[in-house]
Amino acid sequence: MKTVKVTYKVSSNFAVQNMDNIKAFIEDIKKMNDPAIRYVSYLGSDKQTFTHIASFENDEAQKRFLSLPSFKSFQVKRDESGLEIGQDIDELSLVAATYKLFD
Repeated sequence: MKTVKVTYKVSSNFAVQNMDNIKAFIEDIKKMNDPAIRYVSYLGSDKQTFTHIASFENDEAQKRFLSLPSFKSFQVKRDESGLEIGQDIDELSLVAATYKLFD
């Protein structure tokens, strides 16, 4: 299993568009109905800082996710928007959970 956390800050005038772009690739993940991919995105209290947490059962699941056209489009639009604070990417190790992430 692999879990990746990405945090970044967009400009205030791009935040709503970023949320729409996130929702688009989240819908595609849902359509994939892939039990090996778990994804969640959060907006911070400043309404500009986004945190994404992606968990993958294996490397193949991560590759399927990264190949989604809507995710690639999201990344390009986000990066071209002129981030106020660039991406902070952290690979996390599971210590404990109240639920089973993968079967």
